[in-house]
Amino acid sequence: MSTREHAHDLIDQLPEAQLSALVGLLETILDPIAPTLENAPLDDELETEAERQAVAEARGWLKKNGGKGVPHDQAMRRLVLD
Repeated sequence: MSTREHAHDLIDQLPEAQLSALVGLLETILDPIAPTLENAPLDDELETEAERQAVAEARGWLKKNGGKGVPHDQAMRRLVLD
């Protein structure tokens, strides 16, 4: 019997309450950052005028350019990171 098959057999023997806990553990193993993000506090700081202006400028730029951003390779060249 493979390890995977053995794990499935063990899972099949768990009561529903423990199964729920195991699912949470497996999700954490597969994506360890997810629980941190889920439990992170909401950003409750007020938006500053400078931030509002920056967002308005970015939206204006996108509208002027057909709603398309800068391709990654082009952005890297602009930043001399390519």
